[in-house]
Amino acid sequence: MINSRRCFPAVLGMPTFQTYNVTPTLPATLEPLRELSFNLWWTWEPSARRLFRELDPELWNRTNHNPVRMLQLSRQSRLEELSQDKTFLRELKQVFEAFEKYLGRKDTYGKTGAGSAIKNPIAYFSAEFGFHESIPNYSGGLGILASDHCKSASDLDLNFVGVGLLYRHGYFRQQIDKEGVQEAISLNQSFYHLPIREVRRGDANLLVSVPILDREVFAKVWELRVGRVSVYLLDADTPENSAEDRLLTAELYGGDLEMRMRQEIMLGIGGVKALNALGIEPDVFHMNEGHSAFLALERIRLNIILKKLDFYSALQVVAAANVFTTHTPVPAGNDSFSREMMKKYFGTFAKELNIPFDELFSFGQTRVDPNDPFSMTIFALRLSRHANGVSKLHGDVTRSLWKDVWAGVPMHEVPITSITNGVHTKTWMAPEFSELYQKHLGAWEEHLTEPDFWRGVIDIPDAQLWKTHQKLKLRLVEFVRERERRRRERQGESPEAIRKANWILDPEILTVGFARRFATYKRATLLFSDKERLKRLLNDTTRPVQFIFAGKAHPRDEAGKALIQEVYKFSREAGIENRIVFLEDYDSYIARRLVQGVDLWLNHPLRPLEASGTSGMKAAPNGGINLSVLDGWWRESYNGNNGWAIAAEIDNGTTEFQNEVDASSLYQLLENQIIPLYYAKPDGKLPLAWLQLMRESIRSVTPVFNTQRMVKEYTERLYIPAARSYEDFSRDGCGAATQLSLWKTQVRKDWPQVQIFDVQIGNKDRQNISVGESLQISARVHLGAVDPKNVRVEAYHGEVDNGDLRNPIATVLTQSSQADGDGNYIYQGSVPAAESGTYGFSVRVVPTQSHLMQAHELRLITWS
Repeated sequence: MINSRRCFPAVLGMPTFQTYNVTPTLPATLEPLRELSFNLWWTWEPSARRLFRELDPELWNRTNHNPVRMLQLSRQSRLEELSQDKTFLRELKQVFEAFEKYLGRKDTYGKTGAGSAIKNPIAYFSAEFGFHESIPNYSGGLGILASDHCKSASDLDLNFVGVGLLYRHGYFRQQIDKEGVQEAISLNQSFYHLPIREVRRGDANLLVSVPILDREVFAKVWELRVGRVSVYLLDADTPENSAEDRLLTAELYGGDLEMRMRQEIMLGIGGVKALNALGIEPDVFHMNEGHSAFLALERIRLNIILKKLDFYSALQVVAAANVFTTHTPVPAGNDSFSREMMKKYFGTFAKELNIPFDELFSFGQTRVDPNDPFSMTIFALRLSRHANGVSKLHGDVTRSLWKDVWAGVPMHEVPITSITNGVHTKTWMAPEFSELYQKHLGAWEEHLTEPDFWRGVIDIPDAQLWKTHQKLKLRLVEFVRERERRRRERQGESPEAIRKANWILDPEILTVGFARRFATYKRATLLFSDKERLKRLLNDTTRPVQFIFAGKAHPRDEAGKALIQEVYKFSREAGIENRIVFLEDYDSYIARRLVQGVDLWLNHPLRPLEASGTSGMKAAPNGGINLSVLDGWWRESYNGNNGWAIAAEIDNGTTEFQNEVDASSLYQLLENQIIPLYYAKPDGKLPLAWLQLMRESIRSVTPVFNTQRMVKEYTERLYIPAARSYEDFSRDGCGAATQLSLWKTQVRKDWPQVQIFDVQIGNKDRQNISVGESLQISARVHLGAVDPKNVRVEAYHGEVDNGDLRNPIATVLTQSSQADGDGNYIYQGSVPAAESGTYGFSVRVVPTQSHLMQAHELRLITWS
């Protein structure tokens, strides 16, 4: 292949050179390597990775563990040598047979289990995917989670496709200079070096076009194979576009708000167009965060054009199939756009939908304040009949955050559920631990989500468990030293400073890891609040401790970058430089090394700002123990015996006071519990109590906090109901959707007439009743033109708690009289008095209809 890019400038009397690439020819016996390299199954299959590493260990590291690039750069002689190597060929045959067996398996959750109810695909939209360090199409946790979701969808054999964007420059590579300042290095990667292939239509690449402002913007479609599922990625860097539009997919989370708007149009609207062009007709559309929410508008537009529906009938069809997952516990973290920007990009679109622009705009508002901007999260909530947060606590926080979208509805009834995140266990588990479990527990992959199975960790001998962990810890220490040595060489540090990198960390010392995005709420420097106290811990002569930090700050997050600089500068102070290290350019490779090698995983965000967190879940299957605030997933997992909890949340306290309390708790736990326990070796060899804690961490975390459990939950709780409702609404010319839309319009028109009068208590003593009796309630309800079969009248009751009700319950009251001619009805019912206390109740009316998917779908409620 020849390209005309010049390597050297033309200088008088000097030649100029054109460059070209020479790629090796893969011998026929090695051809299975090519197929393996283009399916990311190898990223979670240790035997496949070992195969590519054996090809050329130095090249494996140089290509950042990229098999496709390795096959492009391998020496022809080496390939010829391996084509005659019987041992290598035998291993290749075994790995390829395992790959084919994986793809061809029939007794799967998706074919014979609950997942078989999904007939047409689930389309999973995400702005980022973090499958592996060699495919830098992610910035952090959201992308890693999206990829683990896809991997488990493959393992479970769900009918599933992913949709995203393909970024030329990915996120960024991080370099730390001599002063500890983060520098963002652009990637400019060649997509032909990645395990992706252009989707072809005949002799040409498949292109989709998306109207943006006054022009069509084109995107090429690439396919990434992930086990049994495909992920389709859109790429605007194509000659059909202007220079400006080619930059649309240049960088993840780069550019200004205009660029963010265009990227989200391409992801949502372009993603739907790509699926249509591929002939894929999903029954479920899952939005991983609000970035892709514009997909709902494109799908409504298609229903209006192709099925001749009006906007609100089309909305019923589309919303039935939509699932929305929110990950952000603060309003500021959710994308929003001004009225002017929305009008600029969607003014014409509103006309195509046959609704006024202001009406369209209001779908992104709470409708409390008309001056609010257009929120992508609110828009996704309004256009999805299924929504969830990513931990139980985050579900509570999210319902509180968006309660105004359901004005008048009690917070606990806001229709946002929660499904706690997980991790793809095999991706993050060290092969050494996998072998240990295989030996002592059996086929752990087949029993991953069974808690009783994991009780078997008690049978792993102490010496073997500790030896396995220490082997991985030594590998981590050597890895950190090598990375730091290379960084110092790049910085031009002295030979003495470079040699000193060999003394960083000690595999016999308690090792604590802290690695995550350096956002201020994650409080990376909480440990540094008392530096003298910390130095005493680091340099204790008999029981020292050491820390490894890693993480990136967004290039525009100056506060986050300042935290990195503080950690780095402290790590280079005399006397402690071997006890604290900051690893630059955090990616999934560094993450694997860390979670597989540290003794203790540290996490202390400000509650409740960690929606879930998943890094600590990755440490547990590798014998790591968590030390974390009770936020996100750890609030559900912590049982008092599987790690440590940092402090309690302070009600109504300042952030500064919470920081003081948490820092004090962190130091006390380290000094009084964690460090003594780690160094307590009754037999002089093994920390027996620490090993028990390791076992409990493995036993309690591994079977629960994994994406196999998580994806099954999504399937059974959200995907299957969404698919069934979508099928119901789509049949018979979308008759049910049209009827529901008309019914909603009529009920909304008539609802202001609904009033509750004359609520009566039928008991003789209205103030006091005995346990075992019931409170007799009756109410006169004026429904006016609303048909009584279209309402549910309820007594809403519970124990009085500071002006509100604790654990309230709704009991349905039954109609006991016909209309009196003025649209008045009597409703009666009883509320059992099961326990003593002070209770309260109110009567309410809500609309109901068989096709409603949410109890408060109309957001109409009348209280007494």
